Amino acid sequence: MTPEDIAKKEPNRAAYIMAETGETVSYSNLEDHANQAAQLFRSLGLKRGDHIAILLENHPWFFKLCWAAQRSGIYYTAISWRLQQNEVEYIVNNCEAKIFITSVERKEVVQPLIGSMPNVKHCFVLDGQIEGFEDWETAVSKMPSEKIADQCEGTAMLYSSGTTGYPKGVKRPLPEHEYGEEVAPNLMSVLYGAEEGSIYLSPAPLYHAAPLAFTMSCLRMGVTVVVMQHFEAEYALQCIQDYRITHSQWVPTMFVRMLKLPDEVRAKYDVGSLKVAIHAAAPCPIPIKEQMINWWGNVIFEYYAGTEGNGFVQLNSEEWLLHKGSVGKPLNCEIHICDDQGQELPVGESGTIYFSGGGEFEYYKDAEKTSGSRHEQGWSTLGDVGYLDEDGYLYLTDRKHFMIISGGVNIYPQEAENVLINHEDVLDVAVFGVPNSDFGEEVKAVVQLKNNEEASTMMEVKLMDYCREHLSHIKCPRSIDFREELPRHPTGKLYKRLLKDEYWEKAEATD
Repeated sequence: MTPEDIAKKEPNRAAYIMAETGETVSYSNLEDHANQAAQLFRSLGLKRGDHIAILLENHPWFFKLCWAAQRSGIYYTAISWRLQQNEVEYIVNNCEAKIFITSVERKEVVQPLIGSMPNVKHCFVLDGQIEGFEDWETAVSKMPSEKIADQCEGTAMLYSSGTTGYPKGVKRPLPEHEYGEEVAPNLMSVLYGAEEGSIYLSPAPLYHAAPLAFTMSCLRMGVTVVVMQHFEAEYALQCIQDYRITHSQWVPTMFVRMLKLPDEVRAKYDVGSLKVAIHAAAPCPIPIKEQMINWWGNVIFEYYAGTEGNGFVQLNSEEWLLHKGSVGKPLNCEIHICDDQGQELPVGESGTIYFSGGGEFEYYKDAEKTSGSRHEQGWSTLGDVGYLDEDGYLYLTDRKHFMIISGGVNIYPQEAENVLINHEDVLDVAVFGVPNSDFGEEVKAVVQLKNNEEASTMMEVKLMDYCREHLSHIKCPRSIDFREELPRHPTGKLYKRLLKDEYWEKAEATD
């Protein structure tokens, strides 16, 4: 099924609603504009297998552009609007985009790119003027709203987060089936019970893999999507209440922000319409998830997967309560836990997580990174560390490259982060290794407090003592610094590498 099928049945049904403004785009409007954009792509010479790049905030045109590419057999690369000029330039050139579409809000970043994107034949802008860019709406309005003659399925080609250098383009083969042909079950329907008439809340940036995949799946089956332009904890609760949200997707930092609202604020909003609240992207501390289940009920589902699409692991609330801390059992793949030599480890032992049978991918134009993600058996990894229990449930330990080695002991900073985030005064936390002349590395924490005015030596001691009450001392920070805000991606991913590099560079400068 596609938006075309919904538009034929119920042309006025809301496809998506921009939460803050109330702007509503019907399925017929979505279909007409997507067809016009597809016609424009063809008129500009784009054919199956070509690429476009989209640099937009959560914008009313976002889905129209994606559906235009989706029906044209085109790869569409959605780029984070938080990236800077050199990062955007790298992605646009790396994916060999022939068309680049942005908004006037991104003017400072994109205007200097004119002349430095050799593959781009046309640059378009929404909502205003940028020198060197064509007006998108003027160009597309000249196109017919009929279907292009050669509709075929396209797909997203997204870039994984660049926390350790430039991001990696994840390329998968274009679908071979006809546009709209259903060859695989829609996970929103099969796993999460969404159906025509369901209402899905997307509080995250649409350019990210999970929000984009889930919202596109919703629109394919007639679900109305409510799009928040930016996440704000109390407003998210208001959206659930006001729009009678049935399905949604979150990341653990959003849970933390909502839980740390005053009790009287949380109690103001009716969240009883929720049937499914999906979360992923980062490990969720056990006490946080327990509180969410107590608050929202057994509507919380978790999954573990990556932009690479090489496997999918999931579980529901009931399963999690029996396997607390787990991210689930594999749905479409097999999990292998291996040591540094590639040997499979027994149940309960932590090692690198590999997937087999879940799907193929390559890092675009980067054979070395592609090869580095593979086991000699052909299995692939996202670089995470974890273990399996006796029932086959997977538990994440941490990212492999964030492991701290102190005096020969392996320490996973996620453990200390999970403890500290539950302290009543802590709003956000990052734990990582910093140089130590005796032990090689020591554990460091950087904390964002609910009230930054309380940052003090006394608070540092208080938090370190709290951590030591719950964890072995060697796993706890030996010092804590305070920041007004941590470098966290809107999707919830912490740019820990930026903090770690800052401290290591300072240490090297003083040597």
